[in-house]
Amino acid sequence: MEVGQKVKVYRVRDRVSANIAKKLGQIGIIEGYKVTDGGGIGVVVRFDDNFSTWFFEDEIKPV
Repeated sequence: MEVGQKVKVYRVRDRVSANIAKKLGQIGIIEGYKVTDGGGIGVVVRFDDNFSTWFFEDEIKPV
């Protein structure tokens, strides 16, 4: 997945806040990457409402 690519959130692994849960099924644009605690890579996604957060790569799919 690349910066600028459109993706859709199709699942979340863990319990999340209501703001993030509302993004399930929505489309956003990748704006960067994040190194997670376990040494994995997360993907930072920005949505139309300018809210951004990160997801694991297996939680999003390219659109």
